[in-house]
Amino acid sequence: MSITDKENNLFIEWKENRKGFVSDGLVSEQDYLNSDIKICIVLKEVNDPDGGGWDLREFLANGARSQTWNNIVRWVRGIRNIECDIPWKDLEHISEEERKSTLKSICAINLKKSPGTHTTDNASLNKVANEDSNYIERQFLLYNPDITICGGTGDLFKGIAGFCEFEWKRTNRGIWWYERAPKKYVIAYCHPEARVDNPLIVYGLIDAIREIYS
Repeated sequence: MSITDKENNLFIEWKENRKGFVSDGLVSEQDYLNSDIKICIVLKEVNDPDGGGWDLREFLANGARSQTWNNIVRWVRGIRNIECDIPWKDLEHISEEERKSTLKSICAINLKKSPGTHTTDNASLNKVANEDSNYIERQFLLYNPDITICGGTGDLFKGIAGFCEFEWKRTNRGIWWYERAPKKYVIAYCHPEARVDNPLIVYGLIDAIREIYS
């Protein structure tokens, strides 16, 4: 059975307990498995005041939205060329086609599968994620990524995904991370749409991963 089939079977069970369920995970299983570095992005929830009930995988396959996903494209390009110092002029402008091409190779999951609005209600996020912790742990185990980037979700993900026993480490520049398995890293970082200049968001993560890999 493919990973996508396992995802969908899990979601059938999960949806019964979560109104407005938004499916997520692998955009393209084959592209993900063929990646030299398998990357998983862990975010909070989708922004959808209309109530959800759709599939994030399809949304990403169709190019997603620039506000959140351009920086994730930049992260992916930087991580997969970690030995190179890519100048900002080569990362600044991201087209819809570049989003489609790059995002199809990643995994993206939200800890809260029911939708929220532009500003996350942290109490609701924590409540729902903890209620769904068994599902989240089962989903994450399907992917076994090399690098997991938690966009504002580091502590919550660690607590509910079965990684409580691992100790946080810190890069020289203050980015928290841990090794959940040999050469399998989880990094606590800011949301890709944080109110910080994009070059700082992008190069801060790439710099941290370069140090972790060294």
